[in-house]
Amino acid sequence: MTPTPGTPPTGPGRPRRPGRRLGAAAVAALLLAAVPAGAAVSADAATPKSATGPQGQKLTVSATTGLDPAGAKIRVTGEGYGTTSGIYVALCKDNGANRVPSPCLGGADMSGGSKNSQWIVPKGDPYEGELALPFGPGGTFDVEIEIRSEGDGLDCADVPCSVVTRADHRASGDRTQDVRIPVTFAGQEPGEPGGEGVDVPAGTVSYKPVAVFTSAGKPLDLLLHPDSKKLYVGADNIPDTADTDERGLYVLNPEDGKAESRITDAPGSTGALRASAAARISGPLPGDGVVYNYPLRGVGSAKAGDTAATGVWLAGSTITDIAPGTAPGTVLVAQGAKLSEIERATGTATRSLTLPGGTQFAADHARGAVWFSDFAAGKLHRVDLASFAVTASFDLPGTDSIAGFTEVDPASGAVWVGVNRSVLVFDATGKPVKTLVGKDLARDAAFDAAGGRAFVAWQDGGDLSDPANDNNGTLTVYDSTDFTPAAKDLSLPGNQTQLGAASLAVEPGGATVFVTSPAEGKITRLTRQVSPLVTQAPADRSVRAGEEVALTARAEGTPEPSVRWQVSTDGSQTWRELDGATEPVLTFTAKSAQDGYRYRAEFRNDVGTTRTAPVTLTVTEATGGDTGGGNGGSGDTTTAGAATGGDGSTGGDGDGSDGGTSTGASGSSGGSGSSAGSSGSTVGGGSVGGNTGAGTTSGGSLAATGITVISVTLLAAALLGGGLLIHRRARRRTSGLA
Repeated sequence: MTPTPGTPPTGPGRPRRPGRRLGAAAVAALLLAAVPAGAAVSADAATPKSATGPQGQKLTVSATTGLDPAGAKIRVTGEGYGTTSGIYVALCKDNGANRVPSPCLGGADMSGGSKNSQWIVPKGDPYEGELALPFGPGGTFDVEIEIRSEGDGLDCADVPCSVVTRADHRASGDRTQDVRIPVTFAGQEPGEPGGEGVDVPAGTVSYKPVAVFTSAGKPLDLLLHPDSKKLYVGADNIPDTADTDERGLYVLNPEDGKAESRITDAPGSTGALRASAAARISGPLPGDGVVYNYPLRGVGSAKAGDTAATGVWLAGSTITDIAPGTAPGTVLVAQGAKLSEIERATGTATRSLTLPGGTQFAADHARGAVWFSDFAAGKLHRVDLASFAVTASFDLPGTDSIAGFTEVDPASGAVWVGVNRSVLVFDATGKPVKTLVGKDLARDAAFDAAGGRAFVAWQDGGDLSDPANDNNGTLTVYDSTDFTPAAKDLSLPGNQTQLGAASLAVEPGGATVFVTSPAEGKITRLTRQVSPLVTQAPADRSVRAGEEVALTARAEGTPEPSVRWQVSTDGSQTWRELDGATEPVLTFTAKSAQDGYRYRAEFRNDVGTTRTAPVTLTVTEATGGDTGGGNGGSGDTTTAGAATGGDGSTGGDGDGSDGGTSTGASGSSGGSGSSAGSSGSTVGGGSVGGNTGAGTTSGGSLAATGITVISVTLLAAALLGGGLLIHRRARRRTSGLA
């Protein structure tokens, strides 16, 4: 740990580093901090993990699992931290939410050159420079620390460890900067992740309707703007509300569906404005707004707040499909089998091509292709965008029924074509790779390229005289690489084809999906839910009576799952919940009677329940040689004003009858000291005499003698004794163990 600032150097001679004399106090202040859990975002061990703090701070660690126990360098970044106070970044024992994270790797650094931790301070702070690094703009930092699985009283093979941030010693009571991210080392992972799903498989993804919007007439098409995040809806009139003109382009707040704007008028065949529906949305405009087709041959553009669209009226037949063009200010337009690229400002066709047949297409600008579907002839044509010529044609089997959609996966270039009750998938070369079969009519597809997911809206036929119809549609989600189901199918009651085709819009990341039901005049907002998936599980433990046990289990899910610890005293025949055990870390002092007890964590959210595999606690009797003498054993009492013990054992040779309890996680130092102070406070690995004012350290970070060093050490011990002991006693009283 970077040392606490001390008295600036004075007098002639070689200058000393400030903070050298009060380094132990800084460490003591760090060890007194409680770090509440941050919300981990990623479940993939191969990627960085992030956590969010109480004020929205984001902490990210470059690697968190399978770390080299002998030593590993990790990158730690942060943003949104308070720039009015400093923070520490370190690897510490994770004692659970609102518990002291101690001990921490590095002990008391007296040189200011520790690589195990970093001190970050506001720009212009007196200690910016040699001792501490300054925050970047917006409370950001980017540092590297070196961590290992064991050292300075910390053993991450036996206890849970986390990379943490917290306010520095000058605001040690400030909990607003606390964030933590669990880490594990190779060969020391605490159990298999995943867990056992009780009612659904662990990590089951589903979508839940959370809102219904009826503020946009009869919705025909959707686009969630990538920049403004507004939901654009092309709409027509609802037949049973003929007294109200609901046509137009709507701009909705995607959270509550409130209409923020509505564009009703667009230029007609004479150039005069007239009320128009918005049939198909071509794509977004930079910043905000969309390009869209309005019946019959209009190409317009508008954004939130506009009173009318600007646009042109094309010559020829009705527009049947539209997509962005190859240059700014152009669009691709299908007028039946004729494909043209049109200048939006003038309506002039810069180039055109008439295909053998068809009405519908999808543009893949990344690969320079247009895929044109001719459902009547059962053909899929590839048009090269550079030459504007057909370069290949492929069969569309089963197209003698209802035409659905043609869409391109932007990530892979795969072409998805909805035909009747099937979706035909072709790769970017036109090779058929998969046929997906549904129980309803395939009507639209949308893609989350970042998440590798494809969403398909299937509509019921709506004719209840047909036994195949039930008036309910379906939303399905697939992995866009292997086409396996990526979420539970969701029923869409009342979503049928009688009054128009359903359309989809997917928020980047796939957390939110919007699906239209033209027959009902509504848009349904769906949010993703994930049943608990265990990301960290406990392992069997063997301890001696009186030792502290810490079992850790963590899980991800949406909504965030709650946890309850359970215990079985009869070999997993029956289980009961432990009172008050609702944190990821279960900590208690082992008793002989608990030998053979089994423990597990159960995670629950609205989607399902997942349990960790049961682990067994083995408790053996403590021996005198292991616990040390007198009051140095359990870390639960103190004499002579000494500090508490971390794991509760001191050196076997010392008597310890007057020295009180030893600090530090292992408490293994103390050697063969005298009865006047053989097991006093240990900071950073060394032991200092418990009752003498001029004792000598036995090694570790404070390996020096003299009044200055001793006074600093006793200050650290007093801080630890006044905080950690009280905390541990309270924790044991509320453990709720049988």
